[in-house]
Amino acid sequence: MAKLLDRLPARMHRAALPIAFALRHRWRQWRRVRLTGCAVVITNLAGDILLLRHSYGPPVWSLPGGGVEPGEDPEDAARREVFEELGIALGKLQPLGILVEEISGCVHDAHLFTAIASTVPRPDHREILEARFYPSHSLPEPLGKKTRSRLAHWRTRVG
Repeated sequence: MAKLLDRLPARMHRAALPIAFALRHRWRQWRRVRLTGCAVVITNLAGDILLLRHSYGPPVWSLPGGGVEPGEDPEDAARREVFEELGIALGKLQPLGILVEEISGCVHDAHLFTAIASTVPRPDHREILEARFYPSHSLPEPLGKKTRSRLAHWRTRVG
């Protein structure tokens, strides 16, 4: 579905994403399959945290990431998602663990990583509307529930 949407002009792509998101949500609720995903806490050289807003789903600030394809290494998926959505080629990724969450009524294994980026994000303006770095003591609201949980885990791991 994503590859098909990529062929559309950005404006049409953004319009189609909420529909695709709703369909995927219903499909997951019906199928009840275990999901595997990834998320990356990206900081810049000053220690600010990169957050983004999607063009679909709840209007919250989140971390970059996405689904892990069958047979794909979670670290490779994290690099792919960040590059596709933000144009950032990540260097070293540090694994922080796997968080067991729930998405659309399904168990979701979220592989969490952290990385440092020295480049400015370039949102694709299709899936990602806005992306910027924020000081860790002054994050924007509303933060997504999973984002809060993931950042709490990150803080316990990196100090």
